Amino acid sequence: MQSISSSELKTILHSKRANIYYLEYCRVLVNGGRVEYVTDEGRRSLYWNIPIANTTSILLGTGTSITQAAMREFSKAGVLVGFCGGGGTPLFSSMENDFEVAWFSPQSEYRPTEYLQRWVRFWFTEELRLQAAKILQKLRHEFIISQWTNNPDIDSSVTESVSTLIVESQSRIAAVQDSQSLLTEEARLTKALYKMIAAYTGYGQFSRSKRGRGFDPANSFLDHGNYLAYGLGATATWVLGLPHGLSVLHGKTRRGGLVFDAADIVKDAVVLPLAFLSAAKGDTNQDFREACIAAFVRAEALDHIIDGLKIIAKRVPSAVQ
Repeated sequence: MQSISSSELKTILHSKRANIYYLEYCRVLVNGGRVEYVTDEGRRSLYWNIPIANTTSILLGTGTSITQAAMREFSKAGVLVGFCGGGGTPLFSSMENDFEVAWFSPQSEYRPTEYLQRWVRFWFTEELRLQAAKILQKLRHEFIISQWTNNPDIDSSVTESVSTLIVESQSRIAAVQDSQSLLTEEARLTKALYKMIAAYTGYGQFSRSKRGRGFDPANSFLDHGNYLAYGLGATATWVLGLPHGLSVLHGKTRRGGLVFDAADIVKDAVVLPLAFLSAAKGDTNQDFREACIAAFVRAEALDHIIDGLKIIAKRVPSAVQ
């Protein structure tokens, strides 16, 4: 069998890659120059190829192991790797917070510096960070309207109500003077969207909760889909050369804050409605995961995040004029 070198693979832009993998109960290794994951069925070992050139992120769940050679190939191909619990949540770290993001970023000395240089010119000024956060919310609102409107499973009467909520939220955001007020408005809108889609799908009373406290399928799917969105956010920031600690709204004291910001551009547009629609249909975790990844691809979510971060970097003025 001929060995294949990573350098021989055709480069696919991260925004055009099709795959996010969640793996469990398997070994990830290099076999004949290809990265594969191996599962055991009885006395047989089954080998499955991972197309690393067309993959953005790998989530390694329960019962997984990975070789040094596989990590080397992932790094060469620019694939982000994260360890997580069953079903994709939580991503493990030494912190107790369930939402701490811990990614192993592929290393390269040739990542772009253009957007990092633009970012740091405004990031150290609180007023400019707030301006960037407001642009981020505008991008989020626009994507919510476009995705909910084009979702064939959502009635037009619902999308009209969503548009009204967005207009009201944009009016409030224009008046806020600090990031905490902006976070409050963001939470208010999301809570209203929960209520709306829960009523539409006949899901009943819903309360957002962490695993173990009144956990239900919708909450489980929301966590699952959000972590897939975090994978896209981590990929987008890595592609643009933006460190995860330079957040404009979320988690300013945590290293993964910018990943949350980036993922927020697409989460409520794609993950939120799909979580309730899948829960109402009685989908399994596997059904939801496949539907969520397909929805991200159709919506070109990674493109949207990358373009959104570029817009923020270009539109927010420098602190030094």
